Amino acid sequence: MIPVLFQIGPLKVYSYGLMLGIGFLLGSFILARELKRKKLDPNMASTVTVLAVIFGIAGAKILFLIEDWNHFVKDPIGMAFSPGGLTWYGGFILGLAAVITYVRRKKVPVLRFLDALGVALILAYGVARLGCHLSGDGDYGFPTDLPWGTNYENGTYPPSRAFAIFPEITSQYPGGLVPDSTPCHPTPVYELLLGTLGFAILWRLRKKPYPDGKLFMIYLMLSSTFRFLVEFLRLNPRIIFGLSEAQVISIPLFLAGLLIMLYLDRKQRATKAQPAGR
Repeated sequence: MIPVLFQIGPLKVYSYGLMLGIGFLLGSFILARELKRKKLDPNMASTVTVLAVIFGIAGAKILFLIEDWNHFVKDPIGMAFSPGGLTWYGGFILGLAAVITYVRRKKVPVLRFLDALGVALILAYGVARLGCHLSGDGDYGFPTDLPWGTNYENGTYPPSRAFAIFPEITSQYPGGLVPDSTPCHPTPVYELLLGTLGFAILWRLRKKPYPDGKLFMIYLMLSSTFRFLVEFLRLNPRIIFGLSEAQVISIPLFLAGLLIMLYLDRKQRATKAQPAGR
């Protein structure tokens, strides 16, 4: 893995930060293009991107600190201002709330805007995840014998540390220590591939005569399904019924997307069925 891509004097270019930045820029480009197609102000994309960066990172950090509360209370300043430690769903929820608030204040149709956002977000997320892969920050998966198993020993969070809280894994190795050179599932790469697939699906559906908001609900269902499935291979602790926190959050997000999509479809059918006024 390559946590630091290159260094110029004291300046270090980190792979995670670079891919995160590329993800935001790519998302902003796609969002601006979709807003223009929907006859909405494409200049909103840049402001939305700034809001997503600020509130997304803040939300991701807050949820991470809540998850790791015992360590946070021991070193609140160090944990709060450390460059690592971000949890996606915290950033997604707070960032989305900030974006919706901004869009409402601009008096722009929220659901129509969200349709454009979903198309951009699903690919931007996958690209940003590649930064986790390159930095080897512990977002990879369990050991595997598959030919594409990846060596993360040079990452910021090597397997000997990442697997320390998984006795069912460490017990399989001499001395209860997983060697850093152990090949693991490159789950961030899986998420990039799934994000690309999701983008292709949404890109194909985006011009269909759907009611406003339906495309974003499809995005919610796709992204939550992808995350739910990938989590079975990842290192995150299981909190209930053998599911990780991300999987538990994915379930209501999927159901919300499904139920709201059905409601929007029913509302559209009812509107079309109404006799034309005279």
